[in-house]
Amino acid sequence: MGATLLSLLVIFAGLSLVSFGGGNTILPEMQRQVVDVHHWLSAQQFGALFALSQAAPGPNMLVGPLIGWQVAGFAGLAVVTVAKFGPSSILTGLALHLWERQRHRPWRASVQRGLVPLTTGMVMASAAIIATGAATTVTLCAISAAATVAALTGRLHPLVILGAGALAGVTLGAG
Repeated sequence: MGATLLSLLVIFAGLSLVSFGGGNTILPEMQRQVVDVHHWLSAQQFGALFALSQAAPGPNMLVGPLIGWQVAGFAGLAVVTVAKFGPSSILTGLALHLWERQRHRPWRASVQRGLVPLTTGMVMASAAIIATGAATTVTLCAISAAATVAALTGRLHPLVILGAGALAGVTLGAG
C-alpha cells in the first residue's frame, strides 16, 4: 500500500504543476498513468469516475480524489487531494504575485494570447481521451457526437446537454 500511495503522490503532484488552463488539461496524462501505466482502473472506470466528478458539486477536478479513493481507500483520497491541489495552489499564488508586479509590461498581453491556443488544444485532447474511453457502442458514439455538436453550436447550458445525454443513454439502453 505504501508504494501505491507514493506513486499516487508523485503522479498527482506532477500533474498539479503542469495543469495550465485548468484541471481538464491534464486528463490525458492522468488517464494514461492510471489506466495504461499502472492498470489501477479500466478506461471505462476512469470515464465513469470523470462523469461522476463532473456531476458532483464542487471543483471540477474531483476525479483525482475519486481515483485515489478507488485505488487506495481513504488514504489514497487524502494523498491525491493534497498532491493534486497543494502544489498548483502554491505555484498559482506565487505566479499571481509576480504577474501582478508585471501588469504594465507590454509582453504580458502577448504571453496571455499565446496561452489561449495551448490551453484550447489541451482541453480538446482531454475531451478526445474521455470520449474514446466512454463511447464503447455506436449508440454512445452518437450521443457523444450529438452532445459535442450541441455544445459547439448551441447556447444550451452544459448541464442541460449533460442531462439530455444521460436521458438518451438510459432511454436507448446505451450503458
